[in-house]
Amino acid sequence: MAPRRHHRQPRDRSVECELKFRLAGPADHARLRAALRKLGYRLEGTYDEENFRFVGPGKATRRTTLRLRVLDGGPRGVLTAKGEAQFVAGVKVREETEVDVTDAHATRDLLAQLGFQVLVIYRKHRSVWRQGAVNVTLDRLDFGHFVEVEGPLEEIPTVARTLGLDPARAVKDSYSIMARKHMASEKKLARKAVAAVPA
Repeated sequence: MAPRRHHRQPRDRSVECELKFRLAGPADHARLRAALRKLGYRLEGTYDEENFRFVGPGKATRRTTLRLRVLDGGPRGVLTAKGEAQFVAGVKVREETEVDVTDAHATRDLLAQLGFQVLVIYRKHRSVWRQGAVNVTLDRLDFGHFVEVEGPLEEIPTVARTLGLDPARAVKDSYSIMARKHMASEKKLARKAVAAVPA
């Protein structure tokens, strides 16, 4: 079996600009794949991620999002630090620094030794399509189907509209926030189910 490609778009500056959209389901992913092919986008890679979102031991780390992505079960991964999100004409803009790691499991142990704790874990299946400086990722998570449009700030809204996506309907939450909300909802439903069982 050929190795899977793990693609990250190179950036001249450590700034991430994106729009993220929640989709109705797999049919929307199929529609977008067809649209991307028609528009000349190229499939750069398809892979699975296990994402670990950390919280730091001190005040200095609270405004930074630290995340470790384990690619296809490891050992390779990507360690990412992101600054606070700002919104420019509806587009999410964040400072970002990413480092490829050859041993994601050792990296997780190292972070634990430094006092970082795992806040949430979520899994993602991702396909990355690219044209020029623009990446479009089709993501499937336990709590839904999504698409992200990432690239130069001035191009993103136009690309989204070309794909039939309304920038005004982009979601603001990160995947880690959505994962925590999903987990809380699942726990609440489980408690209700237990309470409904006759004694």
